[in-house]
Amino acid sequence: MGSEAPVALITGSNRGSGFAIAAELYARGYRVFSLNRSVSGAEWLGERRCDLADPSASAAVVSAVLAEAGRLDVVVANAVDRVLDPIEKMSEEDWDRQLEINLSSVFRLVKHVLPALRRSRGLFVVMGSHAGSYYFEGGVAYSATKAALKALVETLLLEERNNGVRACLLAPGAISNLDGDDAPTKVSVESVGRCVASIVADWPHDLVVGELEFRPALLPTPPVTGIDRLLHV
Repeated sequence: MGSEAPVALITGSNRGSGFAIAAELYARGYRVFSLNRSVSGAEWLGERRCDLADPSASAAVVSAVLAEAGRLDVVVANAVDRVLDPIEKMSEEDWDRQLEINLSSVFRLVKHVLPALRRSRGLFVVMGSHAGSYYFEGGVAYSATKAALKALVETLLLEERNNGVRACLLAPGAISNLDGDDAPTKVSVESVGRCVASIVADWPHDLVVGELEFRPALLPTPPVTGIDRLLHV
């Protein structure tokens, strides 16, 4: 793939929906770079080992990617940590780590890539969740971080739209991210990949999708509790 190809940077692309997003963008001619805590070994992913739980980890890695790529057209903040404990049992360490990975690392990533996205008039995509609007037992940290991403993305859009930078929050419902999970009441990772790639590559550049939610086409049989509530949204 030539140096003139558009460049995508994705976090958490070693498996699941992140891998599917990366694969779709690669198939559409994007040169892909990835920030992953655990690397898959796929050469086309352009993986750089990076633990987003470490506040200092991403700056040097992103700088190295930009130096190699020479440009940056789209960033997809997909990495996530999720511990589903009730408030009574949630440890402070688990709370802090989820805030760092799910929220603060996205803020830092914006800071690192913003000059490059201004030059390319690029797009910053954040993978949110229905959990940011529809809460459930055991989801305090996960829901809190996903809800906060809405404010981050909207503020980024307000501040940077006139600089040519677009921002988009995607709020999916239940996704079949686990191996062997092909439940018809969840969205497949392949469908997530196609959705994100379409927004990135197919939609006109003179419009911006500030927020887009999507959900499974089928509903399970109630009643449900906990995170399975998201299956009924």
